[in-house]
Amino acid sequence: MHLEDFTMLDAQTIATIKSTLPAIAQIGPQLTGHFYQRLLTQHPELKNVFNMNNQRSGNQREALFNAIVAYGSNLENLAVLLPAVEKIAQKHASLNIQPEQYAIVGENLLATIDELLHPGEEVLTAWGKAYGVLADVFIQREEAIYSASEEKTGGWRGARDFRIRAINQESAVIKSFELLPNDGQPVATFLPGQYLAISLQPAGFENIQHRQYSLTHQPNGQFYRIAVKREALGSVSGWLHDNAQVGDIVQCAAPAGDFFLQAEAATPITLISAGVGQTPMLAMLANLAQQQHPAAVNWLHAAEAGSQHAFAEEVKSLGARLPNFTSHVWYRQPEGADAGRYDAQGLMDLASVSAALNQADRQFWICGPLPFMQFVARQLVDAGINADRIHYEVFGPHKVL
Repeated sequence: MHLEDFTMLDAQTIATIKSTLPAIAQIGPQLTGHFYQRLLTQHPELKNVFNMNNQRSGNQREALFNAIVAYGSNLENLAVLLPAVEKIAQKHASLNIQPEQYAIVGENLLATIDELLHPGEEVLTAWGKAYGVLADVFIQREEAIYSASEEKTGGWRGARDFRIRAINQESAVIKSFELLPNDGQPVATFLPGQYLAISLQPAGFENIQHRQYSLTHQPNGQFYRIAVKREALGSVSGWLHDNAQVGDIVQCAAPAGDFFLQAEAATPITLISAGVGQTPMLAMLANLAQQQHPAAVNWLHAAEAGSQHAFAEEVKSLGARLPNFTSHVWYRQPEGADAGRYDAQGLMDLASVSAALNQADRQFWICGPLPFMQFVARQLVDAGINADRIHYEVFGPHKVL
């Protein structure tokens, strides 16, 4: 995606929008709450698109508010928005968002601004223009993603039926699921770190549920593998853990996501994860092993204890295929049977492995719970690592750096 994808707004429109940002910021939670209530009341079919758990938690409202303020604040410097636009476009593509849905959202966003702020026609016209520009960028980028996915060998557009072919208990809280296309045709390749969106509506679920799960293996053209952690309040993860059976059908969108491994052969790489955050790292490690990446590769992982440490043997096997591989594992609260399975107790402390991380061109990929990623990223920055060498995945409105 490039800056020229944006149509530049005129100076008067930009000035009008900027003049309204303080008022919008002041009523942020009220505005986004009103918007979603209005939208989902008038268009209840969109409950089959939005993650209603995120609606209840407030994460979706926070993400929308951040997006509105970021866009309105950077109308004269749209280049800074490109990474965020790409991340959102990839997520939208995984949900099969269509152009007509942008019109519905725009209509309700402008109506919400009018109903709460009564700013007058000039302001509403300005926001309408600005929303139209942003919507067009998303529509064009998402169409490009759909087309590219469809044109791949084994690719497709929209939803495709997959059958669960295997379920494996990887730890006390993580199960892996192998998904085979029900039409018997090949499946498209993907980049190491990307995710697969699955859609399902089991008995008792009021709406279709969509979730994105990282792909955990090297592409094989035959099936996909994801891993799912049982979340305490997770309706979908709970169903997958308790009810899903081999042979069940789920629908999947084509692989998507902007968080993936890109590295030259000479680039040292460190993969840092905690808990189920290791899932995209598994695909990255498998890719590096397949290429027999000649530069140093470090695997740094944190788990609560051995009972919650998934894929340990798979990581060991993949690492053995690399010429320069090291692993360091932390258990926060090791159990009696964990002797020999971990290297350090407590929280991940990078000072203990700093000698292996000091190459000037080393690249870092991080995934895990938000507080963990912030904790680790701060250690890296404090150690003199430039932020542009730190790559991370966040599903939600928050930032690591």
